[in-house]
Amino acid sequence: MSRWKSQFLEAGRASPAEGGKSGPSSREQQLQAEVDELITALGEAHVEVRAWKKSAEYRLGPTRTSR
Repeated sequence: MSRWKSQFLEAGRASPAEGGKSGPSSREQQLQAEVDELITALGEAHVEVRAWKKSAEYRLGPTRTSR
């Protein structure tokens, strides 16, 4: 296990020195953009649900579980 760890760490140190990629790949960038879009959509849905709950409370009064 320690030999594998040593090889892994050494390869990590050597890669940037040998001109390895310094930034995320295009696939990683694409996935990050998708994550950002989904986070925004989730936030918007959360706001809508809160508005619906407030509207229902106003019309129907508080529920037994909310007391």
